[in-house]
Amino acid sequence: MTKRIQRWLTIMVTALIMAFSVSTMASGSDAKTAGEAVVKKEVIGFAGADYWRMVKDGEKGYTTSGWPEHDVLISVPGQTWYILKEKWMSPLGALAIFGSLVMVTLAYVVIGPLKLSKPKTGRKIKRWSRIDRALHWSMAFTFLTLGFSGLTLVYGKHFIKPIVPTEIWGWIILAAKQYHNYMGPIFAILLLAVLVKWWRKSTFNKVDLEWFKKMGGMVGKHKGSHPSAGFSNGGEKVIFWLLIIFGFSIAASGFVLDFPIFDQTRRDMELSNLLHMLSALILICGFIFHIYIGLFGMEAGLDGMVTGEVDETWAREHHNLWFDEVKDLPENQPGYEAEKTVSDKPKPSIDS
Repeated sequence: MTKRIQRWLTIMVTALIMAFSVSTMASGSDAKTAGEAVVKKEVIGFAGADYWRMVKDGEKGYTTSGWPEHDVLISVPGQTWYILKEKWMSPLGALAIFGSLVMVTLAYVVIGPLKLSKPKTGRKIKRWSRIDRALHWSMAFTFLTLGFSGLTLVYGKHFIKPIVPTEIWGWIILAAKQYHNYMGPIFAILLLAVLVKWWRKSTFNKVDLEWFKKMGGMVGKHKGSHPSAGFSNGGEKVIFWLLIIFGFSIAASGFVLDFPIFDQTRRDMELSNLLHMLSALILICGFIFHIYIGLFGMEAGLDGMVTGEVDETWAREHHNLWFDEVKDLPENQPGYEAEKTVSDKPKPSIDS
């Protein structure tokens, strides 16, 4: 009898506990739902529906802060920037880059590289100093890595993010952003050095007009004709001034984006962003052709920037006016380096 009573008591207590738990959970859920409703109602009720409608429409409010646009919570015109960036600039930019790659590929397949009309002589002509080469390769490395990190920031969400874990994507995008922000000022310094060092070699003249008329001797009926040119031909000068003009445009707009502490408004940031993207895309497409000419489009086109010297045949055919000016200089005479090495050796002393 005692065991039966204990069994019934146990069943009743268990049932009561379960009932209490269910009711507590239900009431807690109801309380949570009710609480959220109350909070939402209080927020809307506190400010009023008209208030939130004005915020959404970009109406100005009141604040004691003197910072620009602190009285506007939502910038409605910013939607225009978003549409331009995401719906136009990004797709057209990708199309331009891809189109440039296709064009240089077709140029190599259909037209082929520009060959020297005569064999190399083996005589070397000094063209670039060590400082020139160091500046060129420093600029090349900085520009290419900034371009790569910038393209990762713009297009990475479409091509990288879907195929890597979220954590790895987070590290990739953070590294790209930090590198881009900190390397940008170095690019601006190198750009200024390039302007100071090479602007005299890049001023246009009448010789360049003839070079453009013959399209550099690379295509059409003038292919292989090697039109006259000084130290820099017309195409090299165009690349130089593209780098200077759009490079400084990139640097200035990047400064506005990097340091938003000079009372820049959201309009300033949006315009700077669009200018930054447009200038970068122009340079990227331009340097695709520059890299193609140096690596594939012209025989011995890269020798000068690797060793500092070019073959006599290359100098005569591509930069004949410059070659005529420097061919008789002592440093361009056969055996000059050997004689210099001997003369630089310390002479033995003679004891008296």
